Amino acid sequence: MALRCFPIWVCPQTGYHYPLMGLDTKRCLWKCSSSASQRTVTAVGGEVPYGRELKKLSDEMGLTQENSQSVTFHRDLSMLPKPLTANSLTSSAGDDSKVRISFQGIPGAYSETAALKAYPNCETVPCEDFETAFQAVELWLVDKAVLPIENSVGGSIHRNYDLLLRHRLHIVQEVHLPVNHCLLGVPGVSKEDIKCVLSHPQALDQCMKSLNELGIQRVSAKDTATAAQTVSSSGKRGIGAVASVRAANIYGLDILAENIQDDANNVTRFLILAREPMIPRTDRPYKTSIVFSLEEGPGVLFKALAVFALRSINLSKIESRPQRRRPLRVVDGSNNGCAEYFDYLFYIDFEASMAETRAQHALGHLQEFTSFIRILGCYPMDLVC
Repeated sequence: MALRCFPIWVCPQTGYHYPLMGLDTKRCLWKCSSSASQRTVTAVGGEVPYGRELKKLSDEMGLTQENSQSVTFHRDLSMLPKPLTANSLTSSAGDDSKVRISFQGIPGAYSETAALKAYPNCETVPCEDFETAFQAVELWLVDKAVLPIENSVGGSIHRNYDLLLRHRLHIVQEVHLPVNHCLLGVPGVSKEDIKCVLSHPQALDQCMKSLNELGIQRVSAKDTATAAQTVSSSGKRGIGAVASVRAANIYGLDILAENIQDDANNVTRFLILAREPMIPRTDRPYKTSIVFSLEEGPGVLFKALAVFALRSINLSKIESRPQRRRPLRVVDGSNNGCAEYFDYLFYIDFEASMAETRAQHALGHLQEFTSFIRILGCYPMDLVC
């Protein structure tokens, strides 16, 4: 069988490719291209590579057999676009310099530190509150948002669970950040000079024992970074702040004491949120977060949780929140008429990827008992603090 292709003219003066018909053969040379290297295409059974039609046309145009033996294809196949893969759709480590991440607070906040842990070269964008941080992502002002969701000492941040449901962003990463509360003061003071300290109420509670031993009065501030900024702006020697090392460096404060939190194992878990979900994989441990509400009936919650136990899927987090739109559910009582009780949303984190068959079957089974279900995100687990 002879190889059939279409002839292309390449003009040596311009480099342009032209169809074979209608060209002045005295000014142009007959060439073609090959996908990887310049190769000679030989005829099969003594035929000219392009068949009888091409031979006849070559004779009419005065092309010799010598000129027509060395041909290549006109297009380099290695330059064609390659199909996308899963790796093409996920950010590489070198792309974090292009990422803009919103966070609640001002520079020096723990949320900013969490964003920089996840993306060391990212650009952080401070926001007045968590709602604004969400909206910045939705309006394409930033690429991602960082949100504290729970603390090992203070527990869950319930308002942020409500924001996860209210907005349509997806969890794409989690960050475990060890908390290092520091006592900060203006340059030149000692911790014995501090009479009053400013910080977020939760930070003050976590350092209550240490502050009581120093006899320091506690005053609440909007957040830890704002407290550090206030102390720096005031310049007063008797006022200190409980904040991070990063806040001390930004606002020019001295670190009078480090790790003053009462519990040494103090860790805050943050979530990174984006407009598009992450493609689930199985190359590393993954976690999936969901929220659902249950149908009426005895033992329904037990049945809902059993779908995970049946498939050896570990639940790492269970949180319940009353439904705001329908907080109360009315049921008929057999003795005293009707009864009312709270109707709840259940937030669950389970340790499996949605790329796993067992996770897909578990959620399919769960739907038998739920009136509402939504996947908040499937993302790699943060295994290093």
